[in-house]
Amino acid sequence: MGQKAELPFSFQHLSLPGGVRAAMKRNPTKIAASCNETQRTYTELVGRFDRVTSGILNDLGVASGQHAAIISKNCIEFVEIVLGSSQAGVGIATINPKLAPPELVAICDDAEARVVFADSDVAPVLRDQKFATVKTIIEIGSEYEDWLAKQTPIAELPAVDEWDTFTIPYTSGTTGKPKGVLVTHRSRVIALYQISVEYGCFGPDDRFLAIAPICHGAGMAFVLAPIFFGGYVEITDKFDPEDVVRRFRESEITGFFGVPTHFNVIFTLEQEVLDKYRSETLHTIISNAAPLAQKMKEKIIGHFGQILHETYGSTECGFVANLRTVDQLRKVACVGQPFPGTLVEIRNPDGSECGPEEVGELFVTGPSLFNGYWNRPEETAESYKDGWVTVGDLAKKDDEGHIYIVDRIKDMVITGGINVYPREVEEALIRHPEIIDIAVVGIPDEKWGEKLKAFVVRAPGSELQDEGVIEYCDGKISSVKTPKEVAFIDVMPRNASGKILKTELREM
Repeated sequence: MGQKAELPFSFQHLSLPGGVRAAMKRNPTKIAASCNETQRTYTELVGRFDRVTSGILNDLGVASGQHAAIISKNCIEFVEIVLGSSQAGVGIATINPKLAPPELVAICDDAEARVVFADSDVAPVLRDQKFATVKTIIEIGSEYEDWLAKQTPIAELPAVDEWDTFTIPYTSGTTGKPKGVLVTHRSRVIALYQISVEYGCFGPDDRFLAIAPICHGAGMAFVLAPIFFGGYVEITDKFDPEDVVRRFRESEITGFFGVPTHFNVIFTLEQEVLDKYRSETLHTIISNAAPLAQKMKEKIIGHFGQILHETYGSTECGFVANLRTVDQLRKVACVGQPFPGTLVEIRNPDGSECGPEEVGELFVTGPSLFNGYWNRPEETAESYKDGWVTVGDLAKKDDEGHIYIVDRIKDMVITGGINVYPREVEEALIRHPEIIDIAVVGIPDEKWGEKLKAFVVRAPGSELQDEGVIEYCDGKISSVKTPKEVAFIDVMPRNASGKILKTELREM
């Protein structure tokens, strides 16, 4: 083993707080972010996260390399706590506040968090819980403001390497116990540059509307990108479809990110309402986190124009591929081509690369990969294959190099010895005029090994029955892909990212 090469004298580490500080130097008095009635200029934002850094290190005694946690709905304080803790060299677990108390405690314990910042809904509940490592709980609100006011701005910024942990988002746990994903400063800074190039909506003159939960990877990225590049971000802590389209117009929003569930609800609004708030400034819409049905893509483009991007990515790999605006209607059920600097391969089980239209496992490599799962060396090794990462997605490429996510490996159904990908069935059924949400899973069957069962959410007033669902498949998909059973449910179970919880459906 040779000695590790020294860094060149000119080397400077990448960091998220450093990027926001640079944006502050460009325009100190500009409003960087707002949420409800709260606003922060760039100077105020940087000053506050500097105090967070000071407080974490000097008051709370959390050392660089240790961990903190934040459990909160969307707010500006969320951003400054994340930036301040990571600037201290303290990776912070970003935890979904909608989880049950035992789940919150389990994740804090797993992350070995020393301090928890929690919003007013969660903090009182946490004070009655027993933690393994948490010594302090700070409630976001007056308690946090009092704590922040006592901190002396840090005189000298700590040395933080770009490969140090920035955040530790926890996987959604749709298929098992949530895992802490070690996200580095480097990976996320490069990801921000990638999406800035691809989307064109994060310049100093742009105004981005952020409604997705910041505790998740994409929600975090789309809050940070505007302020990293000197723009403006408007944060909301709840989703109301009419409020969203109103903000498009009244706040002169230029960019917006939503998950498919958001778009499904937006298009339940009356056309009169959609037309009333038609925006003249909105030029980028991004969808991510779950597949966007082609039927919905057509609605979005029909109303907002050809400004839609559909992106594929993962917490582990960052932003992987994007279907650009010009290809949305040309490439059906497609997630586009890799982001700049990212390589994607579709592989057979023997490791060889698949040819065009061959389905295989998707592998990713590039500068945006994660540093492994916290305290999970075996599962990290399963994800990494010689520097390439897989999260268990099946995909194929066409002859132009565009990528199509076929399904999750764990969701693939083998019925009568034939591989069936539920997503293909879902894409066919969602076009039924009386179906507003659909999920297809495999269930045990004595004859076929597994058979397909469709869970259907009907449109209001619909009296659609099993036979109507099955008959609709005729001529659209083969008989082997046609569901053998249909169940009608009122609401599709989804996590905060909009992903369908198929484990819950199978348990039904």
